[in-house]
Amino acid sequence: MNTYTSGRLVEFIDAGKFTCAYIIDNTGSRLRLLSQNGREINLAAARILTVSTAVYSLDHARETLTAQLRETCERRRDLAESLDLRELWDIVCEEPVNEFSVAFLAEMLFGGEASDDRNSAFLRAVFADRFYFKFKAGRITVHSPEQVEQLQHQLEKEAERKQLLDDAAQAIMRIMEGEEVDEGQWPDRAKVLTWIEQTFLFGSECPEADLVRQLLKNASLTGPHDTYHLLVRAGVWPANVNIPLLRSGHPVEFNPEALEQARLLRQKSSDTLISDPKRRDLRDLPIFTIDGPDTLDFDDALHVERLDDGVLIGVHIADVTAIVAPGDPLFREARERCTSLYFPDSQVPMLPESVAHDACSLILDRDRPAISFLLQLSSEGELLRRQIVPSLIRVRRQLTYDEVDRTLDSVPELSLLNTMCQKLRTRRLHSGAVFLPMPDVNISLGDSGEIDITLSPVDTPARSLIAELMILANGVAATYLADQEAPGLFRAQGPPRKRLVRGFNDGLLDIARQRRFLSRGELLTHPKAHSGVGLPCYTTVTSPIRRFLDMVVQHQINNLIRGRGILFSQDECRNFAGSINQNLARAGIVRQQQHRYWILRYLEQKAGTRVNALVINTGPKRINLLLTDCLLDIDLPPNPSFPVDAGDTVRVNITRVNALDNTLRIEW
Repeated sequence: MNTYTSGRLVEFIDAGKFTCAYIIDNTGSRLRLLSQNGREINLAAARILTVSTAVYSLDHARETLTAQLRETCERRRDLAESLDLRELWDIVCEEPVNEFSVAFLAEMLFGGEASDDRNSAFLRAVFADRFYFKFKAGRITVHSPEQVEQLQHQLEKEAERKQLLDDAAQAIMRIMEGEEVDEGQWPDRAKVLTWIEQTFLFGSECPEADLVRQLLKNASLTGPHDTYHLLVRAGVWPANVNIPLLRSGHPVEFNPEALEQARLLRQKSSDTLISDPKRRDLRDLPIFTIDGPDTLDFDDALHVERLDDGVLIGVHIADVTAIVAPGDPLFREARERCTSLYFPDSQVPMLPESVAHDACSLILDRDRPAISFLLQLSSEGELLRRQIVPSLIRVRRQLTYDEVDRTLDSVPELSLLNTMCQKLRTRRLHSGAVFLPMPDVNISLGDSGEIDITLSPVDTPARSLIAELMILANGVAATYLADQEAPGLFRAQGPPRKRLVRGFNDGLLDIARQRRFLSRGELLTHPKAHSGVGLPCYTTVTSPIRRFLDMVVQHQINNLIRGRGILFSQDECRNFAGSINQNLARAGIVRQQQHRYWILRYLEQKAGTRVNALVINTGPKRINLLLTDCLLDIDLPPNPSFPVDAGDTVRVNITRVNALDNTLRIEW
């Protein structure tokens, strides 16, 4: 029996390789060795793999001893490389026992008496080729045929993985150098680029994340934005891809069932629509729309009539209930999306374009089903009578906000509407409404890639007119549901925690500060006051093409005005509210993050320059400012040498901006 005595030649694994050494001393717990590398080391006996039967003289120079060890190691390595373990495995794999000593199997393999070199060569071969045998605790276990098959399959997969990594790394480097690499040149192109995209978006959640990291490392793509630029150059993404949208889970493509329903959709004829005894024919009314110049989904229209004792205003809303039924694929898709999303370079509609821009849209000179709010007001703007009816309408004019602003005084019905809307606004102001006309930030993209930002007021006469009439109709819808004691989706908001604005024309400073003191909005299934709009109950029903909440409320009201009773129960409305809150929060984050991205892209053009900022609030540690050309909130530490007060306009220096990093550094 071999023992760990001085002069024995032993082997152990060092840095993944078999290493030979002589035992110099045995202290009982550890062995002192001279390795083939000429180093003396202390090693636990448990790490020793083989011990020679021969005892060697250590009475030689160290160089001689290490040369002997290296020669032995090379001899055993060469012998191991000449061995084929498959033949031995074929013999022993069917034996009733599957565990043997190293010496026994070495004798079978070599066909003669085992020796130190043969035992070592066999063991080295087992370590090099792990298909057939396994070494553990000084014994050799024979793998079963099933294990060998599994290991061979694993090796093939590893070889395939290595080949995939090598091919992909070469292709990616060519793409980054500006070459076109198509599927013919790189068969795994679509698959690998999808893995890279998913890993960029979701990190370790992607099953192939480890492979992708190794691949990018092999391709020398280790910079913070290299993956982004690769996906853009490969054509997977456009420049300025909406990364927050891709990460959010918000649906971008419509599911096949919704698209099929939209494809098969056939517009009901006017005769069919008007044959409905509940639907009123209002096609003779002088109905018009007021929208932006690029609007394609027209979901509200107006008309006005002067009466002896006041005014009749018609607010006509696209009747989505005539197209989309509860529970059908389009309804389910709208529920998942919850809202249409609009970005400077794209949009993600709630309903397919063929539905939103055609079948449901109140297009000029087309007969369209609508839900009409016929609202009689006194000359002082008091609501005297209301009627909500299914209708058939035809839009006679499609006006833009700018057209209305230019012709407001010269077109009688527009002038009348403007007068009534001013009175409605005043009544709401007296009821506690909060008016925060923060300008719209309009981001436009130039042909050569430049980004421009303009601010447009939201309280122009035309925009205020539309906003006031939509609020009026929404308030009437909420009151109708409340009077019917029907569940619905009601928007509510408590009074501001502190009131700073007092009227319609408060300055930017007060408006910006007031936003910090607004109470949180709620979405409830029962009516409750909405302080922000100054109404005792409120909902939204005027944008059913763009908002799922409005679609649900329209369905509920449509069922009630037709005498069919309640369509959605309290529990169903509660479930709707839950999904709306969740999906609107998701959409809101996408809007906010992508809006910030575009503002940062705009500010990248201004790096190294000074811009105007309005001081909003001052504190001992932070100064809150608003960049006035893009309405971006920023914070800076106080500058003792440059004291400021709220309301001051200052110039700040943009020192560093990176939209991809979401970083902005500004200094006094």
